[in-house]
Amino acid sequence: MRHHSIRIAIFNHKGGVGKTTLTVNIAAALSLLDKTVLLVDSDPQCNLTSYLIEDSVIDELLDNSDTDSGGTVWSALKPIVEGTGPIANIPVYETATNNMYILPGDIRLSEFELELDGFWTACLGHKARGFRGTTSLSRLVNKHARLIKADFVFYDTGPNIGPLNRAILLDCDFFIVPGACDLFSVRALKTLGHTLTGWITQWRTIEKIAPNNAPLLLGTPKFLGHILQGFRVYGHGMAQTPSKFRARFENKLYSDLIMQLRRIGKNLAKKEVAISKLGEVKDFATLVQQSQAQGVPLWDVYGAQNYQLEQAEKSFLKIAQRIIDRTS
Repeated sequence: MRHHSIRIAIFNHKGGVGKTTLTVNIAAALSLLDKTVLLVDSDPQCNLTSYLIEDSVIDELLDNSDTDSGGTVWSALKPIVEGTGPIANIPVYETATNNMYILPGDIRLSEFELELDGFWTACLGHKARGFRGTTSLSRLVNKHARLIKADFVFYDTGPNIGPLNRAILLDCDFFIVPGACDLFSVRALKTLGHTLTGWITQWRTIEKIAPNNAPLLLGTPKFLGHILQGFRVYGHGMAQTPSKFRARFENKLYSDLIMQLRRIGKNLAKKEVAISKLGEVKDFATLVQQSQAQGVPLWDVYGAQNYQLEQAEKSFLKIAQRIIDRTS
């Protein structure tokens, strides 16, 4: 049975929009609001793991991930990929932030991704092994979400529209779209909408032919909202050029994502783009690099200016509260 925790991906196949930084800081803000959060590093680049776990521990994890005592997501999924057994046991790791836990990533998740295409084809062929493989990451997450009694699960995704992100998005209750104030973020929305609607539609077909008692993905990721970030503030407002991109971003968000999702299911996205904004995160300059180096949320950075820390905490608490309100 699927654990009741709410599963979310901050997803945009365009790189450079700060998905990992958003994921860590939103999760940390939720923990400040007394929520327990499980982070899943499902990106073979392992940026989330590098953010939150010390280098020496990461080296040990990666060196041993192929052994029976491995502790990464790959270690758990390796028997599924190799067809040697069920999902292996791995520990869940505490982070420096209370009530925030992580399942560490692994570069070898790229091997799991290669197998996912075959699993998907097997699903279309009505074969049980396809469903076991396609849902294996979901089932691993379910086990650990139940173990720590997680309120929220956040997947950290890579910048692509490959089979691993397909399995992740179809496992999520909601997804959040991050964007930067640039032309590439605007252009990416068309591919994003087309891809997501295709995944959801294909999974509906697969569900209909699933064998009895086959494990299934949820298959209905709902658009929770968008977050624009990385802009610079001058005086009392956003700079003129980013303001223009914000308007273009939101127009395309409406036509290329929201309306495309609503075409296949009215419950997949609310129609009003104005209410989809979860928040805006300004450019915190070197604070982000310091946060990553110290392995802590932006507002816990040692040696930074107090007003910056307060602004960061306020921004992310506002986003976290909106997520709670919209998912409750």
